[in-house]
Amino acid sequence: MAEKRRMGYSINRDVLDEGAVEELADKSDSKTTLSDKLKKSMRCSGPRLKSCLLGSIPVVSWLPRYSIRENALGDLISGISVGIMQLPQGMAYALLASVPAVFGLYSSFYPVLVYFIFGTSRHISVGTYAVLSVMIGGVIERLAPDANFMTWDNVTNSSVIDVNSRDAERVRVAAAVTFMCGVFQILLGLVQFGFVVTYLSEPLVRGYTTGAAIHVIVSQLKYTFGISPVRHSGPLALIYTVLELCYLITETNIGTLVVSIVTIISLILAKELNTYLSKKLPVPIPVELLGVVIATVVSWQVNLKGKYGVDVVGLIPSGLQPPVLPTASLFGQVIGDAFALSVVGYGIAISMGRIFALKYGYKVDSNQELIALGLSNSIGGIFQCFAISCSMSRTMVQESTGGRTQVAGALSAIVILFITLWIGTLFEDLPKAVLAAIIFVNLHGMMKQFLDIPALWKSNKVDMVVWVATFIFTILLNPDLGLAASIGFSMMTIIFRTQLPKYSLLGQVPDTDIYRPLKEYNQVKKVPGVLIFRSSATLYFANAEMYQDALGEKSGIDITKILSAKKKLEAKRKRHEKENAKKAKKAAKRNAVNIEEMPEREEQRDVAIIEMNAEPDPSLPTAIILDLSPVNFLDTVGVKTLRSIRRDYGEIGIEVLLAGCQTGVVDNLQTGGFFNDKVTKSCLFPSVHDAVLYSQSSRTESHDVVSYSTHL
Repeated sequence: MAEKRRMGYSINRDVLDEGAVEELADKSDSKTTLSDKLKKSMRCSGPRLKSCLLGSIPVVSWLPRYSIRENALGDLISGISVGIMQLPQGMAYALLASVPAVFGLYSSFYPVLVYFIFGTSRHISVGTYAVLSVMIGGVIERLAPDANFMTWDNVTNSSVIDVNSRDAERVRVAAAVTFMCGVFQILLGLVQFGFVVTYLSEPLVRGYTTGAAIHVIVSQLKYTFGISPVRHSGPLALIYTVLELCYLITETNIGTLVVSIVTIISLILAKELNTYLSKKLPVPIPVELLGVVIATVVSWQVNLKGKYGVDVVGLIPSGLQPPVLPTASLFGQVIGDAFALSVVGYGIAISMGRIFALKYGYKVDSNQELIALGLSNSIGGIFQCFAISCSMSRTMVQESTGGRTQVAGALSAIVILFITLWIGTLFEDLPKAVLAAIIFVNLHGMMKQFLDIPALWKSNKVDMVVWVATFIFTILLNPDLGLAASIGFSMMTIIFRTQLPKYSLLGQVPDTDIYRPLKEYNQVKKVPGVLIFRSSATLYFANAEMYQDALGEKSGIDITKILSAKKKLEAKRKRHEKENAKKAKKAAKRNAVNIEEMPEREEQRDVAIIEMNAEPDPSLPTAIILDLSPVNFLDTVGVKTLRSIRRDYGEIGIEVLLAGCQTGVVDNLQTGGFFNDKVTKSCLFPSVHDAVLYSQSSRTESHDVVSYSTHL
């Protein structure tokens, strides 16, 4: 092992307080006003207009510089591969969204082209996504359930579902919620609200997607077993659905179950073969497409629907749908669901986008990504698409097959367009059980996320609790309510962490200006006569009282008891002074001779009984230094707490100094009224060591100039 490199340094300077630092560094008092910020933001110039245009429509900046020699082949292969994947996934996820399969193809075409123009990530593959699809399916089942479209069939003397009317209404609901989702994303992007994704921590996102994957699996079991349970909505809907599936399991269609089992086994084996041959094959084998083609041919030749009652995709109209404005009357009923979709969809996309941007060395604009996804969804809603986001599996294929720019996504959309216009009708005999099997197999990656639990248990137990709580909320509630509850729970953990900080007393590492907790280091020494206190969290209203209590507990100073005793002693002294004054007055009346001498002796005798000690208690420190380096802001309660600590300990002869204050904290102290004629910035120090040296020099009455050296 290489020997550690050590360099020494020496410092010889005055002990600096905050006032001296500001004078030395010449702190500027000028601040930009709100009106100046508005004027600057409204100012227009040629370069500013060009920058705004290139930022709003990124394709204008990168497409003219597109290198055909370096990127064209990789983007072509990647675009075709992803487009082939989009076909079975789009149809499968349309079933999740409870709309006809062809609308999954539309959702794999229009939004992808829009993202090509406005997106900034070069590698993510936008399109249909399982989690969003199941969320939309929940909205659709709530607003357009089968029960609303039951009609009486005189031939069979039974109630049947008017499938055409039902599907038309469901497409309208999907378009409305998708359009609103896009509007929310555009608005959030315009107000620079891209940072909203920071509230979606990785444990939360992974726990949420795992819970949503369970919803997806349960929703597809009806296609696997060929049964028709009633789809429930609201809290505990998943539990009710599972119970009903168990009740209807005896009605399983054997032909459908056989198709499902054979397809799942075949897909798993084919994917394993793909993985095994990944280094030898230039392009992955299109497993899902081969499965769809083979299953369609077998279904058509064997007549699975007619002979065995296997449910198939049905009519797939060729061509594209004309644009239709979403039904405005539905907006009020889907506004909450749309906002949840906008946050989840953006969170998934920006997370994947940042991963690949970091890997390949370019920047993804979070606010522009919001606008790009918003335009993709809002325009897609006009063309009867359902909400889209980034697909993890397709993104991995797009990157691994050589895709380098957004051109790969545009080419995948062209592949879908070709399929939709000419060959889509060939898949009308495709069993829905095959699409459900494709979904099951594609979700195996999300199921592996359960391994996060033991890993988080070892690394960070709070993150593990967030993961598990998010998963439970998502399972028990709808995905939209589960997301809201999970974000709320995650915020609560932050509050609890600040309310349960780690308090410690610091000591000095010998011959250095470094201070560490006394209980955690064996060689750290306590500074004589000085108590250094630090909290690991910021100081604000939620933990201000605990901060004071912890200071008293760590220091062993019961400030309340000492002040109470001092006040009682002071009151007793004043009472004796009054009594002595009365005695002196009475004595003066009795004897005018020697009126001054006698009372003076008597007063001195009486007062001597309650004379307060002029010398401080040697067991108490001469100074308390509050290390505020972990504090990044102070509210009014925090400022009042520090003011109270300085006043109370000052009354018993202990000087309180503040060290390590950030510039913003100093400003908070200034605006919060901490300073006055008696309290100046001379009690603030840029470092703990400055405060220690100041307190020691004050005690020994030495010069202000001190020097210290340390070796690193």
